[in-house]
Amino acid sequence: MQTDSIRFGLIGDMLFNYSDTDGAYIFRFDANVTTQIKTKDYKNIFFLVANYNLIRSKEQDFQNSWLMHFRYNFKVTEAFRLEAFVQSQQNELLSINSRNLVGAGVRFKMGRDGSAFRAYFGNSYMYSKEESNFDGEVIYNSRNNSYLSLNINFKFPKANNAPETNLNLTNTIYFQPLYTDITDFRIYEQFKASMPIFGNLNVSALYTYYFNNLTPAGNTEYSSLISLGFSYEFKPQVAKNP
Repeated sequence: MQTDSIRFGLIGDMLFNYSDTDGAYIFRFDANVTTQIKTKDYKNIFFLVANYNLIRSKEQDFQNSWLMHFRYNFKVTEAFRLEAFVQSQQNELLSINSRNLVGAGVRFKMGRDGSAFRAYFGNSYMYSKEESNFDGEVIYNSRNNSYLSLNINFKFPKANNAPETNLNLTNTIYFQPLYTDITDFRIYEQFKASMPIFGNLNVSALYTYYFNNLTPAGNTEYSSLISLGFSYEFKPQVAKNP
């Protein structure tokens, strides 16, 4: 979320929309919060992501999901870290509508702080509890969790000595197969682009994609979401990293 020189960061956005045409209404609400805290020695990192998405009409929900993810990192060296996480999520429109999990593993960092390009690779063990509305089954699984995250920051100088503009692009993809059957896997991807427009206010675009290769019904399913809007980012003064 932030470079190692920043101890506290917060990004949040909210969208509300309601339209009504002769009694046929559509209600939409989206909220996202991301925050991190680092200890004074910069070795312990606490990270929280929470979001809620709802699109509802008189007849049905077109989107109804929420997610909360808490992660802890311990920096062993500049390039190597240990991490652990817990997560709870729900999506009423998917065959697996409820999922709770815990996991732990390692994380590797490529690229130095302040550089335009950074990459992270992580691998961990993950234990999950999943519930399905399809057959009411509760499933307990052990999965491998691998991810690759790429971050690129483009800087565009302005004329007349005005502050430069930053375009930040981040793409993260997760691959989560069963240890006992690699053909039973999940794929998650998130791409985000953001650019400051005034002070702490950013214009941003977010794309998320989920693919389940094997549902309880024996088929595949996917979901995708595109969001465009504004986000508020708290930017404290940068402290020197010891």
